[in-house]
Amino acid sequence: MTASTTHTVITDSASSSDQRTVGVAVVGLGGAVATTAVAGVELLRMGAGGMEGLPFAELGNSVDGLADYTSLVFGGWDLSGDSLAKAASVHGVLDRDQLGAVSSSLEAITPWAAAGSEEFCRKVTGANVVVAEGLRAQSEVIRTDLRRFREEKELDGLVVVHLASTERWPSMDEPALQTPESFEAGLDADDPAIGPAMVYAYAAIMEGAGYVNFTPSLAADIPALVTLADQRGVPVSGKDGKTGQTMLKTVLAPMFRSRALKVDGWYSTNILGNRDGQALDDPDSLASKINTKGAVLDSILGYPVEDHLVRIDYYRPRGDAKEAWDNIDVTGFLGQKMQMKVDFLARDSILAAPLIIELARLTDLAQQRSEAGIQSQLGYFFKAPMTPEGEVVENALLVQEKTLLDWMGVDGRDVARSEPADVDLTTQEARSEATAR
Repeated sequence: MTASTTHTVITDSASSSDQRTVGVAVVGLGGAVATTAVAGVELLRMGAGGMEGLPFAELGNSVDGLADYTSLVFGGWDLSGDSLAKAASVHGVLDRDQLGAVSSSLEAITPWAAAGSEEFCRKVTGANVVVAEGLRAQSEVIRTDLRRFREEKELDGLVVVHLASTERWPSMDEPALQTPESFEAGLDADDPAIGPAMVYAYAAIMEGAGYVNFTPSLAADIPALVTLADQRGVPVSGKDGKTGQTMLKTVLAPMFRSRALKVDGWYSTNILGNRDGQALDDPDSLASKINTKGAVLDSILGYPVEDHLVRIDYYRPRGDAKEAWDNIDVTGFLGQKMQMKVDFLARDSILAAPLIIELARLTDLAQQRSEAGIQSQLGYFFKAPMTPEGEVVENALLVQEKTLLDWMGVDGRDVARSEPADVDLTTQEARSEATAR
């Protein structure tokens, strides 16, 4: 994808009186990714933010029904009750000018009490906890929160986005996870196989809110909730946002396959020091993350990479500035060995937040189109894309992008993009000639 050299804030052609308002209820609202997303939309609303990082900003109003960025309204849950202004200050993602510009707006948003479980996520706790006995009571509190949010903000659409810390995986064979009926019974019996992410997904589906799982945790992808989403006409997608190292893998692996370069091994290591990294310091949560990160190569390359190793380490001094390092060993023509090394020094929330914003808009669009169940066209955003049973999982980024654009009704990315800035071709040609000489 080529980026335009100019970036302008795109506004909806509709007037404020008839603009669609979409609520985004975030699980983990006080986290670095969520606070960055909320602040980003506020900056766009003020005309103070650029569109870099938003994959579909330059489509403008070409997709019927796609909500404007500034029509998104945020609320949600967190185990910390701090205002988003305080949370954003602690996370340190925004610079001082950005934080100052949006501080009053962020100060006005405080998270709702959250449902959490140390049995599923041992490294992240807090005092802002739902006061409810049992899973059924927790789900009812969450559903009440969603109804109140919809009514108070007079929402036209509502999407729940799961950004909470990674949970350990229970066995997918647990009886409570198999059917809607068994899941309902599991809620009543406080079945230990049901984790907080599943409770949020259940509540969203029951309230008719589109659901997005940006984490590796088991949620709407268990059989019971996939069926329930189909039955109730609710779009669901996930899981585990594809933002950095795995995004690179899903671009590089098709290149190696295209040129018949045999991948002998791929060593990946990550260091990060934010709350996500802290959660992954627990071996059970880490195993959930590695499950989603480790599955992409074989399906793209068409053969198993036996020496595909993935490490993730919590390194507190890095904060939100993560580093992803890859060493790739390949065999080329005549059996000659080669290597590629990639060092991606990234900002975790700066990569993830704009994808959350796009997912909220696209999930709302799916709901307007009465599309229910697994939204495989949204696999573009995920490491482990939810895919209907019997369909092949696609992981290659550019193939996923084309699938999504086709679903959106966009006839070619370049047609819809903004015109590039004027370039003095005469000067370029002169420079080329000088170089040749």
